[in-house]
Amino acid sequence: MPFLLWGNADHAKVNPMSAARRERIVARIRAIPEGFVQTYGDIEPSAPRLVGHVLATYERDDLPWHRVVRADGSVAKGRRQLALLRREGIPIVGRRVDLRRARLPSELLGGQEYGA
Repeated sequence: MPFLLWGNADHAKVNPMSAARRERIVARIRAIPEGFVQTYGDIEPSAPRLVGHVLATYERDDLPWHRVVRADGSVAKGRRQLALLRREGIPIVGRRVDLRRARLPSELLGGQEYGA
């Protein structure tokens, strides 16, 4: 089934390349190891909002969604997300992730070329 960029199946415009892009985003989220985070923009620099859309519409529960945060370290899912991050030992200051300490360094990305 093609990935819908907007609307519903009856009214949506479908991008045939979006299924591959969606899978690339999912693979990048899966690649974030425990104890680290990535921002939406780290995962898909040209379309960080698309990362949020993929997370919001992904139907399985096997993604480490909680490891994806906003560019300022704030979280989209509030207390629930912060609790999961704390359990992994991710440093949090106030209600934001300390990105200087928790952001996955580019050399640990496993050779993935982001933004490609």
